[in-house]
Amino acid sequence: MIPFTDRSVECVFEQYPIEVRSKMFALRDLVFTTAERAGVSPSLVESLKWGEPAYQCREGSTLRMHWKENDPDSYRLFFHCGTSLVSTFREVYKCNFTFEGNRAIRFSTCEEPDLSLVGRCIEVSLLYHRVKKLPLLGLSACPGES
Repeated sequence: MIPFTDRSVECVFEQYPIEVRSKMFALRDLVFTTAERAGVSPSLVESLKWGEPAYQCREGSTLRMHWKENDPDSYRLFFHCGTSLVSTFREVYKCNFTFEGNRAIRFSTCEEPDLSLVGRCIEVSLLYHRVKKLPLLGLSACPGES
């Protein structure tokens, strides 16, 4: 696990129920490993936005993650709704994820998401200002679809 540098973020993770905490930690670790692989980790900042863990770097668009007590069977990865991120993810990965409007990918706490595809979504968000003019933000369509 990547150590926390912001105690307020760590406190939010500590408040998640045990059965959700491991999923949230896995998602958080994926953000950091993806940032390192994409070469943006030196500028990655972890903080709280609207009481939710948020991740931002100079090259990209802020993303957040959270689990909510009023919807205990799911957790979400949020993207800036003013970007084309979620609409593009919906077009490219419609067969892989459940989406909420133009702002989130929703994961079930009972299933394991395809972390390689989630990592691609995170990478595109972290590099958004570099890839926003590319067709489909540089992503490939679902296997077997054109």
